[in-house]
Amino acid sequence: MKTNSHDALYVYGFTKAALVAEAAGTAATETGDSPGLFGGGLEEPHPPFFRRSGNVAAVLSQVEQTEFCGSTGEKNLRDLAWLAPRVCRHEAVLEEVMRFGAVLPARFGTLFSSTASLEDFMRQHGAVMGRFLERVRGRQEWAVKGFFDQARAETQWLARRHSGPPSLSIISPGLAYLQEQNLRLQARDALDDQLARACGHLLHELNPLASKIVPRRIRARETPDATREMVLHWALLLPSAAVSGFRGRIEHANAEQNPDGLCFEVSGPWPPYSFCPVLEDEPVREPVLLEK
Repeated sequence: MKTNSHDALYVYGFTKAALVAEAAGTAATETGDSPGLFGGGLEEPHPPFFRRSGNVAAVLSQVEQTEFCGSTGEKNLRDLAWLAPRVCRHEAVLEEVMRFGAVLPARFGTLFSSTASLEDFMRQHGAVMGRFLERVRGRQEWAVKGFFDQARAETQWLARRHSGPPSLSIISPGLAYLQEQNLRLQARDALDDQLARACGHLLHELNPLASKIVPRRIRARETPDATREMVLHWALLLPSAAVSGFRGRIEHANAEQNPDGLCFEVSGPWPPYSFCPVLEDEPVREPVLLEK
């Protein structure tokens, strides 16, 4: 494909070339539209298509380069109204490909200036891509987040300590205050220990199910409300057959006598962003990922 000076190739990700024929219902070719695969409501002026290089195929579409680059691009990438639907579209294309097989997701905003530069990149990294796609075949990324309501847990811990028989001794208000503060320190230490044990136990339970578990960055903005703090964020690469057992372990963990105020939440399946290999000379752009 030739692009004019204002066009660029937007890459959603990569998959096995053999998948192109299966997904599109046609013989795999070097390039071409695949409306049978991407006909699920994706409204784009240039629908996604495949381009093959060896045993790997890129999933891409044509875009205006100025949308993502230069002063206009910088403005767009700060504009949530412009950004959100394109991030959702990026995810939708990858999820559509995932219905048929393994995918190596590209970061949002990955652009190539020409077909030649894309094909050079694919030739250079084709072996690494192929090994990754084989490794994640039949597997999905799932996320586990742990949320902890410290204030609630501390209040309930103190209530249990105060639930014994009333003391007959009379103490001064100052001493009562010091005792209360000491109890609060004890509560925080005890809750920290319980929290560490609960998270460690869950990790021990999930390890046999997952091909790999990696920690994800915890960001304050990812906490859904002000009363809870995110204390755990894991990405798991799970065989499809293990998903049911994984969900069962999370439900069991939430039902156990964990520290009051602790709960675990799951989301997925996602494209395996957290397990992608690092490819040298990959176009660099700050990733914009859909909330997991």
